[in-house]
Amino acid sequence: MHKQTLPVLLIAILLFTSCSHLYTPALYHADIVYQPKPASFDTVKSATYISAALGANTSADGQDLLTSGQINISRGYVFNGFNLAYGAFGVAGDYNNSTTSNSATNNPPNNFKDIFFGAVGARASANLYVNSGRFDFRYIGIEMAYSHEFGAYANFRQTIISSPNYYDDPRTGLFTVGLTSEILFHNVDNADFENGIRVFLGTTFGYDDLSNGYYTSSTYIDKLTHYVFPKATYFFKIKRVFGSIEAGSQIMLRFGYTF
Repeated sequence: MHKQTLPVLLIAILLFTSCSHLYTPALYHADIVYQPKPASFDTVKSATYISAALGANTSADGQDLLTSGQINISRGYVFNGFNLAYGAFGVAGDYNNSTTSNSATNNPPNNFKDIFFGAVGARASANLYVNSGRFDFRYIGIEMAYSHEFGAYANFRQTIISSPNYYDDPRTGLFTVGLTSEILFHNVDNADFENGIRVFLGTTFGYDDLSNGYYTSSTYIDKLTHYVFPKATYFFKIKRVFGSIEAGSQIMLRFGYTF
C-alpha cells in the first residue's frame, strides 16, 4: 500500500509545481542601488550625481528573466563623521515569460512572451564614518528606497489575484530599508581615482500575500531569503566619471557623471 502511495504523491507534487506560477513586483529585491557620496578627502563636500544603468535578474521562482534600464539623479554630502544622500530614479524594463503556451485551445492568463514594466521612486542614504589617511571606513549606514511600479506587468498581476495555480504579490508600491557597511579609498599615487566596496542587508516592508500562500509550507531558509536579501557593490570614481557593479538578487552595471 505504501509503495503505491509514494509514486502517487510524487506525481501530484510534480503536477502541482509544474502548473503553479509565482509573480512578484518587478523591483522586489531590486530597488536598492548604491548612492555615491563625497569622501572626507575630496575637495568638494557636496555633489550631484547623474547615472544610467542596465540590470538583469530572474523572477522569484527562477523561471523568468527581467531586464531593465534605469536613470538616477542624486545629491550627496559629507560632513564631519557623517554622510548623507538622497535622489530620484526611473526604470523601464521587460519581463520575459518562459511559460508561454502555444496551444490554440489553451489561453492561460500568463500567455505572453514579453511584457513591459516601469517604475519611479526615491532613495535616501546615510552613514557614519571614520577616516584613516586615504581610507574612509563607513562602518554603519542605512539605505532606503520607495518605488511605484506601473505598466502592463503591474496590470497583469492585478488580474490574476484570484486565479487558480497562480501565486501573486500584486503590490505596486515597495518600501525597502537595510543596513550598510562600506570602505572607500583612493589610490596611493592618484587621489582622483577612488574605489569603494559596500555590503547591504535589508528587507521590504508591507503586507505580502505570498506569506499566506506560496511560502506557507516553505523551509526556514526559503522564507528567510524571501524576506531578507543581501547586495554587494564595487564603486569607482575617476575625477568626475563614476561607475558601479552591483550583485545580489539583481546584477547591475552603472556609469555616471558628477558635478
